[in-house]
Amino acid sequence: MDFEREINGDILIESVNLSRATMKEAEEFKSILEDDIAKGWKKVIVDLSGCEFIDSTFLGVLVISLKRITAKAGDLKLVGFQPAVKSMFELTRMYRVFESYPTREKALASYQKSKEKEAKPAHH
Repeated sequence: MDFEREINGDILIESVNLSRATMKEAEEFKSILEDDIAKGWKKVIVDLSGCEFIDSTFLGVLVISLKRITAKAGDLKLVGFQPAVKSMFELTRMYRVFESYPTREKALASYQKSKEKEAKPAHH
């Protein structure tokens, strides 16, 4: 399977199991993410550790999905950049737009941290 879904509590992990994520697969992935967001998922991690390359179309799908999910007070985080994918994010300056983590565990932990911040009362 090109795309694999895993649920970890209130966090949805979508793994992209393609060495090259291109225009050909972008449309399918876009509808998967649209469906996830429509179903109310607010915490989504996209695991790209299997990708050696992503093209601009696929990157565009990630950007559109990030905008959609943040509009619903959610967040989409990325995991596991291989060298070529990392340089694509650096070249396009998209690393400024997305939160990205080296491992799935760190991405999951980042959601826990933001939950702890919300739970703490503000001190005046």
